[in-house]
Parts: sequence; C-alpha cells; structure tokens
Amino acid sequence: MFSLGGFSRGGEYENKTWDVLIIGAGPAGFTAAIYAKRFGLETLIISKDLGGNMALTDLIENYPGFLQVSGSELTNRMHEQVKNLGVDVVFDEVERIDPTECAYYEGPCKFAVKTKNGKAYKAKTIIIAVGAAPRKLHVPGEEEFTGRGVSYCATCDGPLFKGKKVIVVGGGNTALQEALYLKGIGVDVTLVHRRDQFRADKILQDRFRESGIPAILNTVVTEIIGENKVEAVKLKNRVTGEETEMKVDGVFIFIGYEPKTDFVKHLGITDEYGYIPVDMHMRTKVKGIFAAGDITNVFKQIAVAVGQGAIAANSAKELLEEWNSKVVE
Repeated sequence: MFSLGGFSRGGEYENKTWDVLIIGAGPAGFTAAIYAKRFGLETLIISKDLGGNMALTDLIENYPGFLQVSGSELTNRMHEQVKNLGVDVVFDEVERIDPTECAYYEGPCKFAVKTKNGKAYKAKTIIIAVGAAPRKLHVPGEEEFTGRGVSYCATCDGPLFKGKKVIVVGGGNTALQEALYLKGIGVDVTLVHRRDQFRADKILQDRFRESGIPAILNTVVTEIIGENKVEAVKLKNRVTGEETEMKVDGVFIFIGYEPKTDFVKHLGITDEYGYIPVDMHMRTKVKGIFAAGDITNVFKQIAVAVGQGAIAANSAKELLEEWNSKVVE
C-alpha cells in the first residue's frame, strides 16, 4: 500500500548529524517534515509505520479540503509530498534518546537516538510525534485472543467478519464511526458502552441512531472467552450488577488511546499519564526536543496534529538559528 522511501540506504543516515530528526510518520510527523525541509533543514523521519492511527481510519470527514477521504489515501498523499521534498522514512522503532555534548537546558546539543534494529542516529533537534496506541480493556482473554477475534482496527479486520456477529466497545467518535463502517460492510454489530450516553459528536450520534445498530449501555465487558478464537463475552451492567453472556465472533475495542513514551521517560519530559506536555511553541522540558500531535494530549484530531507539526518545525528552525548565531559570534 505504501512506498518505503529510502529505507534501504542504511548507514548513510547514521553517518551525519541531522538538523531535525522526527520520530513518527503520522500527520504531525509528516507536516513537521514538510516544513522543516522547506526551511532548508536536513530532515529525517524514523517510524515503525506510516500514518499511525490515521492510516487505520476508514473514513475521514472533518479534514479541511476533503468532503470524505480514507485514512490510507490521506496517508499516501502526505507521504508522497514528503518524498517529493526529498525526506526519507527509516522504518524502525526508537528505543532511547540521550542528549550528548551539552546539559539538558543548554545548547547547541547533539542527541543520540538508538533504535530497536541496533542503529544509532545523531541530531541537533528532535520532534517526537509518535502518537498514542489504542487503549486496552485489560480483561481476561483480551491478550490471548488478540488477532483471533479481538481487534483494535475495523478497517484492517472488519472484512473477516462479514455475516458474523461482533461487538464494538466504546462510546466516542471512533467507536461509533467504526460500528457504522462494520455494519456497512455486512457485519452484525452491537455496541457496548460503559456509560448511559455517548461522547461522540452529535452528527455521528444521529447517524448511529439512524443506522439501527443496537446499543447496550451502562455495561462493561468483564471477560472474553473461547477456545482457539473468540466465542463469547461476559457482560456486566454497572447499574444493576446483572451479569450476562453474549455469543459473538469478534470484539472491536475503541476506548481511547495511551501514549507510547516509555523511550523518553528517563528524560523527565512526560506527565503522570505518559503524555508530553508542551508550551505554545511545542517545546518540552529538554531544550532541543519538541513534541506534536496526540502524544501531547490535545484534542485528538488530524487537523490539530498537522498544526502542531508545523509549529514544532518552525520552533526547531528558530532554535537552530539561535544556536548558529552564537557560534558565529
């Protein structure tokens, strides 16, 4: 589905110090790369995938310029724009960032970036745009049956359940949107939500009600059961305490996201929930490290991530200019 850019060029990327190294290739990372490269900065993206959660979204209807666009198409368009500017994506996962040759709050710095594939990269500034991973229910059977009936991506796995019965867990925009998608491709869907009302946008709530998809409210999943695959779920009503068992072939979970920031916690830039607080310039507590997108715990929308990516790139440029002027002096 995606072109892999310059992944095979290997050591060439490790033998230089990048002006901006961007971690993550979602909307925030792509936008940061576009702006950084247009500023004339040597720019590299390291990411384990393309598009992040955007690529897994079946239908996007609230991104300016598109009445409707699939997440995969928007990902492809952003990636093509980045490639046309000469920015490559190295497909790897960052395991650790360490400031070198300077104290945390001084500059100019060089950051050492180490990856799971045993690579090491150097950069003057870092933009973290890794997004957040789907939150899990943490109930018995969830881990065991992930990939065997438990899914966090309707676009990826929905077609496998045509004509079968599934539940969608959640009550926000993503849950309702994915439930509508599943019904649209011929899946027998029931929505289960722990509260008595949805958190989704009104337009999605109206569309959901019009679809006729049944909803079980004030109810939580307490266990996912089966032998080799999902066969049923145990449900508990939070008001009455009543417990029931429901036969299903699949469980699609959309209950929010968790930040993927274990690799930077040693830097002291995360909050108690694992997100990275930033100021209006996308600066973190460590000078030279910026963050953008869902990882900053903002309103989780593509448009917001794009705006933050642009700001982060501009802030990196201004910091590099400041450091360069001191060197000249």
